Amino acid sequence: MKIAFIGLGNMGGGMAANLVKAGHEIHAFDLAEPALAAARENGCAAFTDAKEAVAGVDAVVSMLPNGAIVKAVYADDVIGHAPQGAVFLDCSTIDVASARDVIAQAEAGGYAMVDAPVSGGIAAANGGTLTFMVGGTDEAFTRAKPILEAMGKAVIHAGQAGNGQAAKICNNMLLGIHMIGTCEAFTMAQKLGLDPQTFYDISSVSSGQCWSMTSYCPLPGVGPQSPADNGYQGGFATGLMLKDLKLAMDAAATAGVDPKMGARAKELYEAFDAAGNSTVDFSGIIRTMGEG
Repeated sequence: MKIAFIGLGNMGGGMAANLVKAGHEIHAFDLAEPALAAARENGCAAFTDAKEAVAGVDAVVSMLPNGAIVKAVYADDVIGHAPQGAVFLDCSTIDVASARDVIAQAEAGGYAMVDAPVSGGIAAANGGTLTFMVGGTDEAFTRAKPILEAMGKAVIHAGQAGNGQAAKICNNMLLGIHMIGTCEAFTMAQKLGLDPQTFYDISSVSSGQCWSMTSYCPLPGVGPQSPADNGYQGGFATGLMLKDLKLAMDAAATAGVDPKMGARAKELYEAFDAAGNSTVDFSGIIRTMGEG
């Protein structure tokens, strides 16, 4: 297929490269020249104009920073410029309302579109092992699925338009809560004189087991390799976790839900981010535990 890929940052660059590996012809667009240069090295055709990138393609994939940018890009550069019959896949993490608005506009223009935010981080984007949570009609999902499968290990239809975003922010709210609890438990165990590896060996096979412990342990040298073993660099940046928690709180307010644990997680990550840790992996919040 001929696919336009808009947004070649830390996630999008690797995703576009995997589409090339799968045999697709990729028209890559980004505002940053270094991102375009990397795309060229990965076998993409680089474009400096989004309208030119989407001309003549079968599909458009986007990975952009926020809902306002997604809405602007599709309204100004994609809808009405991509060929009729193209399918659109927005893999950004944005608010549910914006996702539904953009899909409605695309459908009004005669296009099929899904929201397909991802889970897995930079390593999974590069390795083609992302999980996609997809919102949209059955027809749009069927058309989008083969493209997503070239970039991930799991592609799950979450239901109507916007439900991919709903699944993503609920999942990441839970992740943020779990990571804080995991950090607190390891800190407490150490202060009580328990060796971290011993605590891991016990809790990882007991009722306290969770992904934040067994796959992404926040202490270096414990469990499988994680960003903690690299000075809390790489992985999932605190600023991105905070973005998702803010989206979750906005969605909760719209839905009439009062997520007290999610709200507290947002407060803690806001403080950690404000202390200069926006680019630090979110598990680095363990450094603030046990103070006072």
